[in-house]
Amino acid sequence: MTTRDETEHLPAVVEPGGVPAVTQDGDRTPAVAEEAAQPAVAEEAGRPPADRRRRRTRRTALIVVVAIVVAAAAGLAATGAFSGDDGSTAQAAPDRPVATAKVQRMTLTSTETLDGTLGHGEPTAVTNGSASSASGQSGQGGNGRAADGGEFVTWVPGEGDTLGRGDAVYRVNEREVPLLYGSIPFYRTLEPGSEGADVRMLERNLAELGYDGFTVNDEYTSGTAEAVEEWQDDLNAEETGTVRPGDAVVAPGSRRVAELRTSPGAVAGGEVLTWTGTERIVSMDLDPQHEDLVREGSKATVRLPDGGTVVGEVTDIGTAGNDGGAGTGAGGESQGADEATLPVQLKIGDQKKLGRYQAASVDVILEADSRKDVLAVPVNALMARPGGGYALEVPAAGGSSDMVPVELGMFANGLVEVKGSGIKEGMDVGVPK
Repeated sequence: MTTRDETEHLPAVVEPGGVPAVTQDGDRTPAVAEEAAQPAVAEEAGRPPADRRRRRTRRTALIVVVAIVVAAAAGLAATGAFSGDDGSTAQAAPDRPVATAKVQRMTLTSTETLDGTLGHGEPTAVTNGSASSASGQSGQGGNGRAADGGEFVTWVPGEGDTLGRGDAVYRVNEREVPLLYGSIPFYRTLEPGSEGADVRMLERNLAELGYDGFTVNDEYTSGTAEAVEEWQDDLNAEETGTVRPGDAVVAPGSRRVAELRTSPGAVAGGEVLTWTGTERIVSMDLDPQHEDLVREGSKATVRLPDGGTVVGEVTDIGTAGNDGGAGTGAGGESQGADEATLPVQLKIGDQKKLGRYQAASVDVILEADSRKDVLAVPVNALMARPGGGYALEVPAAGGSSDMVPVELGMFANGLVEVKGSGIKEGMDVGVPK
């Protein structure tokens, strides 16, 4: 049989939930503190050593268990387990949002970001046509041709060089073949009596180079012939007063040499070099589904590799294959209509903003849609409603907030168009912190 003295020093049994079980004498919590405060020297002196060891062991275990019980009781009190009710508590009314944003009235614009390439455009080839124009000619003469009629390339520019009006594109037997600005290549011999747009183009270039004695018009006169002779003398060419195909190279403006296709000492004839425009442009292959996003003259934002942006203007839009059908890929393979793309070029007005980039991959941001005078909020301000749809959390009086239903419109740049009763410009709405 267990004595009362032993019963008082048994560890308390803890019921589920952390509440001490009732001991045999009906007490809920053992009086450990009181016993611990009494001197135990005399009692211990009269007990055998084994009893004293068992007593100390039971006392230590009891102190540990009571500490656990007190901690559990404190946790239960914090959760309301000892509040005297059924253990549940009412949820506090929601506070104001920890962060807010303003409802803005603005023009909302959605965009499409596409891949583009910054460079100088597609190179075109320059062909030496002087060999054909000199066919049947013999003798050294003033134009520098060899006595046996053979012609050789004697000079070419360097890759990356920029050529302007009047500059030599290359030399054949030390005769300069210059660059003239225009859109009509020399396809016939021009001489006194000739008339046409090509005559006007030649006379305009001669005037820009400082030659005079003629009027810039469509008529090739004796005054024009005299100016041509003076020009030919400066080129170290035969002074004939006439201009033949191959005597000059025509391009829309200044050119940048991309790649050399011949070298000094080579027999004249064939491709001499390839070149591009001098200004950097942006090229892209546009999927036909985005064709309605571009038109000549429309603006686009170009994002550079360093994050900077410049404004580009669409200057040229090609076609997707033949009449929108199958085309030919870059490697010569056949492309289906669903693979065809539209070549698009954009001019960059402010070349300085391009920095030192000569060739780079860029993003082209095209405007897809635009809504004027709409109310917009950040997308993350939207709150899903239990029954479907969305609402905005609007701070209310008394430190609480109201959920105001809204209808959604266009999404763009992290914002969304919203409509709803009570939603006004400048209103604060809750957003996650």
